[in-house]
Amino acid sequence: MSSSGVNRVDGRPLSNFEHVRQSIEVILTTAIGSRVMRREFGSEVLNLIDRPLTDRVILAVYSAVVMAIAQWEPRFAVTGCKISRADETGKLSLQIFGIYYPRGHLGDFSRPEDAQTRVFFERQ
Repeated sequence: MSSSGVNRVDGRPLSNFEHVRQSIEVILTTAIGSRVMRREFGSEVLNLIDRPLTDRVILAVYSAVVMAIAQWEPRFAVTGCKISRADETGKLSLQIFGIYYPRGHLGDFSRPEDAQTRVFFERQ
């Protein structure tokens, strides 16, 4: 049984890794404390990208990505992360590498597949 859902922008059906990609984007672009009935949901990434991108902040961003995905997305395990774009306007693009488990949401980690996604952030 693979997972499926609906694209939050245009309503088209999503399945398999497309659904995971959307889930990762939602997790990483949601500030912790911003969801009324689920205050703990999200990541610290939005709080970090508002700071100058020093080595320490970049490491904290990577850590926040790994921790949030590990907590909220059982179908994906991060193996690597890199900043693929950052500029002075506050736009940041992260490329996230990992292992996709099609049945991870059911506790079945027996059929891993390599996967990657990209998430874009913009300072508010």
